[in-house]
Amino acid sequence: MPSTVKGVIARSKGADVEVVDVVVPDPGPGEAVVKIEACGVCHTDLHYREGGINDDFPFLLGHEAAGTVEAVGEGVTDVEPGDYVVLNWRAVCGHCRACAKGKPWYCFNTHNASQRMTLAEDGTELTPALGIGAFIEKTLVHAGQCTKVDREAPAVAAGLLGCGVMAGFGAAVNTGNVTRGDSVAVIGCGGVGDAAIAGARLAGATTIIAVDIDDRKLEAARGFGATHTVNSSGTDPVTAIQELTGGVGADVVVDAVGRPETYKQAFYARDLAGTVVLVGVPTPEMEITLPLLDVFGRGGALKSSWYGDALPSRDFPMLIDLYRQGRFNLDDFVSETIGLGDVEAAFEKMHAGDVLRSVVIVDETAAAARGRQTGTTTTTTTEEASA
Repeated sequence: MPSTVKGVIARSKGADVEVVDVVVPDPGPGEAVVKIEACGVCHTDLHYREGGINDDFPFLLGHEAAGTVEAVGEGVTDVEPGDYVVLNWRAVCGHCRACAKGKPWYCFNTHNASQRMTLAEDGTELTPALGIGAFIEKTLVHAGQCTKVDREAPAVAAGLLGCGVMAGFGAAVNTGNVTRGDSVAVIGCGGVGDAAIAGARLAGATTIIAVDIDDRKLEAARGFGATHTVNSSGTDPVTAIQELTGGVGADVVVDAVGRPETYKQAFYARDLAGTVVLVGVPTPEMEITLPLLDVFGRGGALKSSWYGDALPSRDFPMLIDLYRQGRFNLDDFVSETIGLGDVEAAFEKMHAGDVLRSVVIVDETAAAARGRQTGTTTTTTTEEASA
């Protein structure tokens, strides 16, 4: 039987989000219903609300999530009810030309659920953010979007791998190929940038330069592994990065902002034959002009990083193992834990730069059962207080 549950939607461009009743259908062939335990508030969700992705309103927001598989549809063999999973938005097909070449992280035919969740009030179909829609008590996804991980890992931390942390870590390690002894600069020290810093440290980089315009973010970046910080609001970051790398520039520069000016900084701040990795997402109207002779003369590589070039089935369990070993601190990405009714306030804090990640706890009982007390702030929603 279809389920009616609480979920957070963006009904129209720029409107405050709402907690509403959503109908979740039973899973069809290749699909799974997942009971959500926790879901991070990512900047991409705000982009959806602001119409920056597309105009397929209303959106069911949320995508950085962990939870338990409740039911699966016909033909699903990789997961079963009871499995603890992190959701991903690039469920590879295994058959396209990228997959056939042994590069499934570039899959050109990724899967989402075929059915749509709907508004209980009038049956309007919802567009799930990144094909997931996880600010909800349970969601419908393609089974390939479910990646099994160690069930002892707390959902508040594990869910963050579903987007921002994986994108940043992968930008440094998978796309940038950071290795022992490298120098690395990361421009933009939000969640994605800090994950790139943490990944660079884990990979053995010896000089890790964090660049931002906010001293609070730069201080936090040191906790993730930055050896040097540059406040680019008053200092030319290209000059500073060159000075910190013996006058030559960094081996790898990660642009976690995605603006023309930061990309130019990344381009000129790298060493000859160095690598630039763009993981910050630009908007459609942005353009960049570079002298073609400079592109030719500097050699190296200019790369874009899609989802950190992640293969979830490979990378999520590995990062959870590193987290459980105390080598990759996911807990430090969590600024606060909140309820479903607090997403709009979390967006405001994100705008102000007051949080690294707010995480919505959807199922408090299940989240607590995984044995994690973070010491972060939990806010009770209006709906919960009146229940």
